[in-house]
Amino acid sequence: MTGLRNRRRVAVQALYQLDNSGPQDESLVSNEAIREFIEADEISEEVFQEGLQLARDTWSHREAADSDLEPLTPDWPLHRQPVVDRNLLRLAWYEMNKAGTPPKVVISESVDLAREFSTEQSPSFINGVLDRLYHDMIEASEPSTESTPPDPAS
Repeated sequence: MTGLRNRRRVAVQALYQLDNSGPQDESLVSNEAIREFIEADEISEEVFQEGLQLARDTWSHREAADSDLEPLTPDWPLHRQPVVDRNLLRLAWYEMNKAGTPPKVVISESVDLAREFSTEQSPSFINGVLDRLYHDMIEASEPSTESTPPDPAS
């Protein structure tokens, strides 16, 4: 596996632990506790640290991510989603909105991680939500033609 994939694997597993640790401050979840939890036999210390930083960056933006993701999943509010799925969506949101990772790469990687870590239905759920998020981002970045009044001379 590539270093980038392993970095995301570490991030997803760290986010899972952060999300399950309750309302405590994320700084109380130590590197050692995360290292013990993560399946990281073949992951270098550098990739582990990068993945941990990605998880902490994502975690610090979870409220903004949740705000954007919640309307996309009206039948499955975030609090009812499997912990892995919720954090895959948060990680993808962070990478697409803050880290500048190309959205198609993020979506593909997120679907693959859902296959690895979550339920049988999760890959299609993750793909659908992230596809809607991506299209919302495209629409938001396009200039609106509605605000331009029609030319009376035409």
